[in-house]
Amino acid sequence: MGILLPDGGFSSVYGEKDNLAFSKKLISGTGATFKMRKLSVKDLDLKGKKVLVRVDFNVSLDEEGRVRDDTRIRAALPTINYILERGASLILLSHLGRPGGKVVERLRLDPVARRLKEVIERPVLKTDECIGEKIEQTCRSMKPGDIVLLENVRFHKEECQNDPGFARKLASLADLFVNDAFGTAHRAHASTVGVTRFLPAAAGLLMQTELEMLGELLERPQRPFVAILGGAKISDKIGILHNFLKRCQDILVGGGMAYTFLKAQGAKVGRSLVEEEKIEEARRILKEASREGCRIRLPLDHLVAREARDGIGVRVVDRGEISPDYISLDIGPRTIELFSGIIRKAKTVFWNGPLGVFELASFSKGTRAIAKILAESEATVVVGGGETVSALREFGVEDKMTHVSTGGGASLAFLEGLELPAVASLTDKK
Repeated sequence: MGILLPDGGFSSVYGEKDNLAFSKKLISGTGATFKMRKLSVKDLDLKGKKVLVRVDFNVSLDEEGRVRDDTRIRAALPTINYILERGASLILLSHLGRPGGKVVERLRLDPVARRLKEVIERPVLKTDECIGEKIEQTCRSMKPGDIVLLENVRFHKEECQNDPGFARKLASLADLFVNDAFGTAHRAHASTVGVTRFLPAAAGLLMQTELEMLGELLERPQRPFVAILGGAKISDKIGILHNFLKRCQDILVGGGMAYTFLKAQGAKVGRSLVEEEKIEEARRILKEASREGCRIRLPLDHLVAREARDGIGVRVVDRGEISPDYISLDIGPRTIELFSGIIRKAKTVFWNGPLGVFELASFSKGTRAIAKILAESEATVVVGGGETVSALREFGVEDKMTHVSTGGGASLAFLEGLELPAVASLTDKK
């Protein structure tokens, strides 16, 4: 079984002590069951109430402005249905894209409202604003079971500034606040943090599930615990690397980030991607891993070519033998065999980042092989990264996973041990 977590953008170094201190503030319990110390939507008396729910409907749209992927919309349905079934009216709040505090027509939430109406099979009223007298009148006239989707909250610069006045206007529309947008939990914005100053604030079902499952991963993973880290840059994974060195028995490194480590060891990497400014950091990580008893496994062989495109001549070369005019674009067969053997013995696996340029058929074998092994595994598998999720979908194994998260940067922040402002600001249980 597994947890799927889209990619994010935090990179900070927190130690085990810092991470556990934060985790224990949010989660308590023994054995394999963890409970949040923040209010849950299940703790609220919802009957007859107007509930403002922050969701993450930041979905991808196609060229004609239709929702291309409705995963995030569907992920919010358990919380939406739970609230409606208990006699409340629902005011949904989300962002879409990065409009920079001004109205951008292509980033209006109308396509989202249409798709939500289709999947929930209920009327959805979409407004043209998220604050103002007209919006207040609309919300005042709502009856139990009504759904209103407010316009893109990031059309107002005050949203990202966590402006108290703007937050107060949003909060004035409802009696209760529920945050189900785990993907924005690392943002201290008006719609995630500011509104909690004015309303009782609880976690939605998706938010609660994410925190509990990630908390178990950090606090009590079954061993052997293996991390698979890929993607382009080591700089994107420094925080997780340091945090996982104390938890994992093996860390399997592929993708572009492997070549910063290999160059740090003096290997010949040709034109493969290397972050020169991170070479010394890579050396420190390797030394720290040795002290902690964590094995960092780098590729034994590589699939190389002169450039990244299908139809070009490729060859397999051993570690450290990439010639100056070649670039490594995937892990080789010996590496696939090594990584697969380690994964088969694991009880817990975390995966973040593809192991090659999987978008090109010529260089997808490594990522595909690892995805297949994980889909067949009986381990708890936590997969993080937007590109990783795309790979799983392309290879037809997404449905083998038990949980698709909308986590993004919040997931990486949590796993690095950073405080999530939108979680910290929720109302504590008494």
